[in-house]
Amino acid sequence: MTIAFVTSSDHRAYDPDLPLLEAAAAEHGTRGEIVTWDDPEVDWGSYDAVVVRSCWDYIARREEFLRWAATVPRLHNSVDVFTWNTDKVYLRQLQDAGVPVIRTLWDVAAGDDLGDHDEWVVKPTISSGSKDTARWSTREEVWAHSEELVAAGRTSMTQPYISSVDEEGETAMLYFSGTFSHSIRKGPLLLRGEGVRQDRDSREEITPRTPTARQREVADHALETATALLGLDAAPLYARVDLVTAADAEPILIELELTEPSLFLPQSDGGAGRLVQAVLNTLK
Repeated sequence: MTIAFVTSSDHRAYDPDLPLLEAAAAEHGTRGEIVTWDDPEVDWGSYDAVVVRSCWDYIARREEFLRWAATVPRLHNSVDVFTWNTDKVYLRQLQDAGVPVIRTLWDVAAGDDLGDHDEWVVKPTISSGSKDTARWSTREEVWAHSEELVAAGRTSMTQPYISSVDEEGETAMLYFSGTFSHSIRKGPLLLRGEGVRQDRDSREEITPRTPTARQREVADHALETATALLGLDAAPLYARVDLVTAADAEPILIELELTEPSLFLPQSDGGAGRLVQAVLNTLK
């Protein structure tokens, strides 16, 4: 039995989860093979399961990536999930369904009301690794960045910068087949005055974190809601729920990653084995 863990040619050497998944597959009596999604020589039908991991180059090639995904049998997560999740406008649906989501404005332009905040974050709705994302302290900067994205044919999203992130960081919660696996703290990534980020990096500090009961409740609700919105019979194979703490001390969703999230397996206790077991369970 062989599981394909799918990456991109530019990132296969930089994804720290991949070696752990290979080792965990071997421990479970199966073979894990790291393959590149756009390699024309790969026979995708030869694998018992195909698990997308670090295809982080899809941003500029989203339609090509989705066309590829539509051709791959036994793919996790599914192409329908990827189509929905690779454009962050999905946050609208989650918010409408009652998930506490960070306040988001879409395609703002000069003169639009941004609310009374000290800082804002502006980014495109199709992005990964904080590319083309910036933290701004003036309305003029926000409007200009958003208008630049829209002029390039992209949808922009503007959110208040949550000040708790500077001290508390973000809480990322990992689920495999709908079951909570582990959680980590991501330190602040966006720096005041840095401008628009262009390069994906992992400069933020990553450490294990035990989530609160309320964080678990919000994360569970977000994943269950997405599963229902997508019409799935069961939760996706993997999911990462990213939360921050609002001014009222309540956790709010900033992103639900179902496509190619870092799973932070080096910071987990047995997370790689749990994911491999979840894959094997889908084959029973």
